Amino acid sequence: FTTSAKTQVDDRPLSVARMATVLGIEGDDTAPIEGAIAALNEVFDGEGRAVRIERLAGGFRVMTRPELAPLVSRLHAERAQHRLSQAALETLSIVAYRQPVMRAELEAIRGVACGEVLRTLMDRRLVKITGRAEELGRPMLYGTTRNFLNVFGLATLDDLPAVEGLVRQASYRPAAPVAASDPSDAPDAAESKAAPEPEAAPDPSEAVEATDETAEA
Repeated sequence: FTTSAKTQVDDRPLSVARMATVLGIEGDDTAPIEGAIAALNEVFDGEGRAVRIERLAGGFRVMTRPELAPLVSRLHAERAQHRLSQAALETLSIVAYRQPVMRAELEAIRGVACGEVLRTLMDRRLVKITGRAEELGRPMLYGTTRNFLNVFGLATLDDLPAVEGLVRQASYRPAAPVAASDPSDAPDAAESKAAPEPEAAPDPSEAVEATDETAEA
């Protein structure tokens, strides 16, 4: 039950590697920890516990069962006052499904400016800057955070539900590198230079005339 205690006292998902370190388990074999988690869930299910250990945001965390969500939400009514606005949810959805995405595309899809909404999502640690696009002005690229997975109960982005009109596909894709040209295809440097035209041979008659003039002199 050490694994159960550890997952309950930490408010963030615990990775298997972190649990192995805390429990003093050496090596890369994660089977004992994952086996312990499976055994605990069998106990929780058999006893009708209100919680289970679920995979979340790249780790494991003790979660309340879905059927108890209405009760839990009433207990956390104060937190519900800070829920995201409709504009923030729309923007966050586009970022999640199209990341990495530029602000220009966000605004093109929504039809309104998204600067203030993006700042709000970044303050909530749901969205972060992931880099810059190799385009004119090098605009910033946005993506979701690990906290986004934690808040929405997702193990990975692959767990995002299918949404009509939204395809999970990267909005920005770096241009493919230009293939280097084959040196053998380049024209020979010697051939590329135009050969100098041969000088015209002197006229023999002109040479004779020059000799006669020299003799007369």
